[in-house]
Amino acid sequence: MDQGNTAFLLLAAAFVLLMTPGLAFFYGGLVKAKSVISMMMMSFGALGLIGVLWVIYGYAIAFPGSEGTLAPWAIDLSNIGLTAALETPEGALYPPLAFVAFQATFAILTVALVSGAIADRAKFGAWMVFAAIWATIVYFPVASWVFNFGLAEDGSFAYGGWITHGLQSVFGVGAIDFAGGTAVHINAGAAALALALVLGKRVGFQKGVNVPHNPPFVLLGAGLLWFGWFGFNAGSELAADGTAALAFVNTIAAPAAALLAWLLVEKIKDGKPTSVGAASGAVAGLVAITPACASLHPIWAIVLGVVAGAVCALAIELKFKWGFDDSLDVVGIHLVGGLIGTLYLGFFANSTGLFMGGDGSQLLVQAIAAFSVLIYSFVLAFAIGFVIEKTMGFRVKNEDEIAGIDTVVHGEEGYVLVDTK
Repeated sequence: MDQGNTAFLLLAAAFVLLMTPGLAFFYGGLVKAKSVISMMMMSFGALGLIGVLWVIYGYAIAFPGSEGTLAPWAIDLSNIGLTAALETPEGALYPPLAFVAFQATFAILTVALVSGAIADRAKFGAWMVFAAIWATIVYFPVASWVFNFGLAEDGSFAYGGWITHGLQSVFGVGAIDFAGGTAVHINAGAAALALALVLGKRVGFQKGVNVPHNPPFVLLGAGLLWFGWFGFNAGSELAADGTAALAFVNTIAAPAAALLAWLLVEKIKDGKPTSVGAASGAVAGLVAITPACASLHPIWAIVLGVVAGAVCALAIELKFKWGFDDSLDVVGIHLVGGLIGTLYLGFFANSTGLFMGGDGSQLLVQAIAAFSVLIYSFVLAFAIGFVIEKTMGFRVKNEDEIAGIDTVVHGEEGYVLVDTK
């Protein structure tokens, strides 16, 4: 067993777990003051719920092992409750449980991302029901499509789901998604769009009405996300080597460029660069580089960051033009950014991109992967959300939304400025 790589993977898992509290701060700062607890609790609720489900059966669905590598839906019954993962095969590079922990943090974060689309108006209980069902029938299977690392005979992890090895067997190249552009960001962004449509617009929804109540929270959250993203991207190599180092550098370069591009668009469009824009730009760049971090020269990572920062800064305006209330721009940043990063590889991936010596096959499989996940996630998320809304109810009453839902849903206030006792 390689203790160095084991330590690297466990440390990366800790980094990624920190991203969910970071997301809570990022989202919490973007909502109004009377909804901050509700918003942050949806991230922490996902942390608790998905952490438990992952151990019970999530890992068994997402990683059914080498026997079911190309099956779109499979489950490893021997890993219900992680029973089989407790044993470390002879010659393994690290304990299977290290990989289990690392991937658990991906599942938690992906579910939490969706919550940003329904800020200020969702019931906590309904959100938890949605999170459990969506994780079970959408995230866990999609993670298998993209990742599905199964133990090979030599104890190493063999790579491939139908999106990777399956497409490779047909087109000669598999889709590249090193750290989750499809499984995490397109997946969550599509579900966010579906929920925004199911729950409808906030009361008085229009441009300029809902402004972030705490930009320092947003900056803090973005900083924690960026820090954790090094574990997200470099850790996906599962080894402390040159590929991890490339992913690490690109995780600096792309979001830095995206931050600058977003601020430039803001300056041209609105006259002033904002702190929220800087934070959002960095996150857009992080989203875009996620699938591409190990497959791009750093210069091309900078170009990707510029494209993602500029396009996402414009894409967040679509909700006002098209009339869907994606409260915290999950669609504009994660869905659009994930699509940009995934499709960009079709042009600029080292060796296989269209402009890097490839013949167009890489672009084709990237598009198949991206839109397969988008459609699958959107349709099922819409169906789940619709059923919840029509049965137990997903949205709070209008009067509670206007008053602020923290006290109604959680019995707490985010800011007690006067002690009344």
